[in-house]
Formats: sequence, C-alpha cells, structure tokens
Amino acid sequence: MIKFFLSFSLLFFVTNAIKARAQAPYRKLDSLLTVLANHTKEDSVKIKSLRDVYRQYMRMKNTGKADEYINYTINLSRKLNLKKFEAEAYYRRGLFYHGSSNYEKAEDSYLKSINVYAILNDLDWVASIYLNLGSLYIGIPDYVKALEANQKAILAFQKNDKEVDLASCYTNISSIYLELDQQYNALFYLKKALKIFEKEGDNNRGVAVVCNSIGTAYFTASADELLEMGIKSDQKNRMALVYFTRSLKIGITIADDDVQAAANRNLGKLYELIGERSLALKAYQTAIDKNAIGDDKHDYAFSLLALGTFYEADKEYEKSTNLLLEGLKIGQENKLLEVQRNAYEYLSAVEEKKGNFNQSLAYYKKYIYFKEQIFNQEKEKEVTRRQLQINFTVKEKDYQLKQQVTDGELQRQVLLAKQQQQKLILRQQALDLSDQEKRFQRLTFLKKQADLENQRRFQQEMLTREQLKSKLDKKIKDREINFQKSELRFNKNINIFLGVLVVILFGSALTIFKAQRRTAKLNAIVSDQKVELEKLGKVKDRIFSVVGHDMRSPVNSLISFIQLLEDGDMEPHKLYKYAGQLKNTLTYTSSMMENLLNWASSQMQGFKPIIAPFDLRICAQEVILALVDIADKKNIQIRNTLKPEQFCLADMNMTTLVLRNLINNAIKFTNIDGIIDISMQETDAQFFIAITDNGIGMSKQQIDSFNQAGFDEYAKTTIGTNKEKGTGIGLMLCSTFTQLMNGAIAVQSEKEVGTVFTLMLPKAS
Repeated sequence: MIKFFLSFSLLFFVTNAIKARAQAPYRKLDSLLTVLANHTKEDSVKIKSLRDVYRQYMRMKNTGKADEYINYTINLSRKLNLKKFEAEAYYRRGLFYHGSSNYEKAEDSYLKSINVYAILNDLDWVASIYLNLGSLYIGIPDYVKALEANQKAILAFQKNDKEVDLASCYTNISSIYLELDQQYNALFYLKKALKIFEKEGDNNRGVAVVCNSIGTAYFTASADELLEMGIKSDQKNRMALVYFTRSLKIGITIADDDVQAAANRNLGKLYELIGERSLALKAYQTAIDKNAIGDDKHDYAFSLLALGTFYEADKEYEKSTNLLLEGLKIGQENKLLEVQRNAYEYLSAVEEKKGNFNQSLAYYKKYIYFKEQIFNQEKEKEVTRRQLQINFTVKEKDYQLKQQVTDGELQRQVLLAKQQQQKLILRQQALDLSDQEKRFQRLTFLKKQADLENQRRFQQEMLTREQLKSKLDKKIKDREINFQKSELRFNKNINIFLGVLVVILFGSALTIFKAQRRTAKLNAIVSDQKVELEKLGKVKDRIFSVVGHDMRSPVNSLISFIQLLEDGDMEPHKLYKYAGQLKNTLTYTSSMMENLLNWASSQMQGFKPIIAPFDLRICAQEVILALVDIADKKNIQIRNTLKPEQFCLADMNMTTLVLRNLINNAIKFTNIDGIIDISMQETDAQFFIAITDNGIGMSKQQIDSFNQAGFDEYAKTTIGTNKEKGTGIGLMLCSTFTQLMNGAIAVQSEKEVGTVFTLMLPKAS
C-alpha cells in the first residue's frame, strides 16, 4: 500500500531549480560540438562549453558520451585548478545516475562532489548533496545511510540558517518511517516540515508535497497507529481526503504537474475505496493527463494500470484493455518488471472475462514468467529490509539525541531571524504606501486601454459573423443539390446491393456456425491447459515452501557448528555431542530432500512408473536391513512374515520408497521395546501388505484426512516418541506413488494402542 502512494517520487533532493543556477539556452548538439571544436584554448570558457555538451548528452540519455565529456571536464578542471567546475561535474553525473536509478554510480559521484565542495568550504552545496544522498539511500533502500545523510545535511543547514532546506530533510526522514510502516513517527516529522514550509506561504511546493505525504500516513495507518495519533478508524479516510485535497489545490495554483498527478492518483484510490466511482474516475484520468506531461515513466505506467483495473470492474473491457496495453508498452520500453508483471496479470483476467481464452492463457504465461523473475529479488529485498530495520532503530536513537541539542540552537536563531524580519516588514510597509498611488494610476491607464481594445474586437467579430453567415447559406444550398443527386444514385444501387447482401449473409451464417464449433473445442483445450499450468505453479510454490521452511534450520545448525570448529578450544565431549546432533539433523534433511525430489518428480508431466513383477519379501527385507540400526536404538523388533516368491506387478523402486516411509514412521511413533509386524494377505488379483505397530496411534482427523480420495496434503512435521523429526511429506509421497502404480493405501489406528497401514498392490499374472 505504501509503495503505491510513494511511487510519485516527490522526495526532496537538490536540482537546478532549487539552486536557481543560471542555465545556458538550449542549443542543438551539433552547434555545441562546433563551438567546442572552435575553442582550442584550455581555459574556463572551454570548460563551460564542455559542460553544455555533456548536459545535452544527458538530456538525450546517451550515458556513454555524457561520461566521456564529464571525464574530460574533470581532468581539465584539475589541470587548471578550477575545483568549482570539477565539483559541479561530479554533482551533475550523480544527479543523472540518480534519475535513472543507477544508485551505485550516483552515490560514488555525489561523494566525490561533496569532497571537492568541502575543500572549497561551500557548506550550502555540501548540505544540498547530502540531502540528495538521503533520497538515494531511501530508494535502495538503506535506511541507516539515509538517516546519516539527512543528519549531516541538517547540521550544515542549521549552520547556514537554511530553514526551508531543514524542512526538506524532515520530509525525507518521514519517508523512511513510511517505508517502515511507522506512520505515527512519519507524521511527527511531516508536521515539523509543514510548519516550516507554511512560513513561506500556503501556496508552495513544499506544503503540497508534505500534505500529500500526511494524507498517505493517515490513509495507510494501522488501527494501532491511528490509536497513537488520536484518530478513530472511521475518521482516517476523512483526514486523508482533507490533506490530499489541499495538496491538489496547491498543485493547481503553482501549476506543478507532478504534484497534481500524485494527489489525483491518491484521491482516485481513496474515492474508489469509499464507493465514489465517478469522482475516482475523474481523478484517475486527471492523474494520467498530468503524468503524460512529465518524464516519470514508472509513475505514468502505474496510473494507466490503475485506471485500467477500474474500467475492468465496471465491465468496460475495451477501455480497460487499451489502457493496460499502453501501460505494458511503457514497462517494456523502460524494462520495468513490476509494471510488466501486473499488466500481464490484469490483461489475462480481462481476456478471460471477454471469453478470449487463448489470449488469456498467453498473457497468463507471461505473467508467470515475470512473477518468477521478481520472486527472488523481492525475497532478497525483504531480508535486507528486515536487517536494516534493526540497524535503523539503533542509529535513530543517536540521531534523536543529537537533534535535541541542535533544536535549542535552531530556536534561538529563529527568534533572531523573526526580530530582523519585523524590522524589514516595517520598512516594506512604508515602501508599499508610496507604491499604491503609482499602481492606481497604472490601473486607470490599463482600464482605458482595455476598453478601447474590447470595442475594436467587438466590431471585428460582427464583421466576421456576417462573412460566415453568407458562406453558410451558400453551403446549405450546395448540400441540398448534392443530396438530391445522391438520392437518385442510391435508389439505383440499392436493388443490386440487396441481392449481393442475401448471398453474403447466407455464406456468413454458414462460416459463423463452423467457427463456433471450432471455437468451443479450442476453448475446452485452452481451459485444460490453464488448469495444468496452475497445478504446476502450485507444485513450484509447495517445493519453495518446504525447502524454505525445513532447510533453513539444518543449514544454520551446520554453519554454527563450523563456526565453533573455527573458534577452537572446544572440549571433546561437547564436540562429540554437537557432532551427534548435527548428524541427526543432516540425516533428517537428507530424508526430507529425497522424499521431496521423488514427490516433485511424480508431479511433472511425462513421469511414469516402471511396472514389472518382483518378489515382495525380498523388497521388504532390503528395507528392514536399511532401517534396523534406527530400530535398534529404541530396541524395537521388526518381524517380516511375508512368504517368499510372492510376485506383485508394480514399480520396485517406488514400492521400496513407500515401505521405507511406512516402516520408518512406525519406528518413529513406537515406544522403546515395541514390535512392528509386516504381514500379507491376498486375493485373486491383489496383495494386502500390512505394517502394524503398537505405538501411540493417530487422531481421528488424521485418519479421515489420509483415507479420503486424492490425499495430497503436505502435513505439519510431528515429533516422534524419542523426539525424532519427520519430513512432513512422507505420507503424501506414499499416497501419490501408490496411485501411480494402480494401487491403494489405507490406515486404521487407535490412540495409545497402535496403527495399521495397509498397502494394496496388483498381483503379477
């Protein structure tokens, strides 16, 4: 939710407009290169020409050429000892890479620029670039570095009495809290920033940006956060609406397209949530119009997708498809993975509702592709984000202690500034009195001039109306004549047309009938393919779930044990104890991975068992020999009463795996000195192999779940009688493999009495 509201990139960072630096007039690249070539002398004029060239390449987004001329500028500036131009070149490069989200190169250039400006003792630029770095680190995200950069900017701005820039730092810090879902803390800094910006007047960009962020804080706040804010849950939408509306009004007043786009998109989401769909539609459309003017393609694409899903809900599929395709195109051109993933997902849903199942399936496959590409990135980012939250809490306390000290000095400076401001106001009032008379005389003159101009325009409009009226009369007469001629030609051709139309309609009806039959068959095929694709997606998700849940602990245990070995000085009995625990853990992990891989193979298309006759007693005896060491640890006796030369028709490897899981489960849930019997009964067509134990038994819910048709659940791991761990997928694997071999499996159990698993396999003829 928060990322949706912050996607409009209204974080404060320094640009040319903030510094109000003079810019050379925009000239074409060939003209700039000609000027540079004609000036052969190496001096400050040549450096300025180089600056114009690399900035033009930046506008053209030609990274290679821009870097080439920036390096040329830096080298020449160093040679002439003109550090001001060197610092500016580094800053421009950082700003360029920041805008294109190349954070690593942007950070390097910003830091080099700070070093040079520090040598020049230009604290204003140093603080401003630290403000940029704070914005950059929020985008990575690296909240600890973001807080440090903003803290350094705050200290420098306080020394130079830059109160408005302080407010920009507070706004950036609030963005960190919004990213961490701490809306209450974000609101604290936003209100501090708003108080400063309002001193500059109600209608300025700073007030608009902060109001938009305050609305976001209210709109996305949890119930607990609202309680800390002193706001009731049913009031948060109203509070958000107040601040979004204020931000929009200011954006319109100052003609800022980015602010208007952000406010309208947030209002659209809010109106859609509360059921005001006409207002939401208008807000979304306005946001798109304003985004189209700007350069933020990421923002533009998400605005198009938002309106596209809005139309889908209203069943206006044609409009929805056009908007989603337009957003998809922007995502493809700018390599925006999230935009492409969402666009394909929404397009698949729209085409399915329209009945275009082939197209829906094609879009859904592409959605799966981009979802998988993003999956690992999001998991890694979430791990980084959680670690940074811990580090940020420590750094935040240090920042707050420093801020308490600097706030007192800031208040003293503000008081002095207010006193000087009052003196300036008195002087200004005296000047205003003398200017009012001059303004009045000028207004009188302008009014007379406007009256004369209005009179001239009125006469000109009257003449134009008469001319238009005469032309209109002539056109009406010409149209009447042409209409009569056309009517005669139409009557002549209508008879021919009707005859041809009858033939065409008959042929079309026949074609449509055949096409409908073909389409019905294709739709059935497409639906089957989509179901199969969804099943494969569930297989992948289940594998990731099992590996992510059950592999983490064993791997961490192994790492910890290796760390202990590296540290040395470990007593032998502890080493023996830890090695035994690690062996048990890895044995469990190996069993889990074998079961998991076997089960995953069974879910893939084309996997078939190898059905052939084999001796059941030999198969069971091999399994018992493999598990006898585990049974001996609990003094459990395993009795194999199967008769020799009893041949069943199944896959021997699968049967071995099923028996191993069932006997291993019996050992796990049987107490010390227990007994496990393996017996068999038969009919003309089947063998019934029973694995019976006198263990702790199963619950009624477990029995009913396992015995139901199509059992394929991934069970939660249950601890054995000797605290043994299980893999959680053994019974599911037994059920799956038994079905593949045309067999069946069932269970009977009673608590504290024992359990009987019965494996049914066909006989060999």
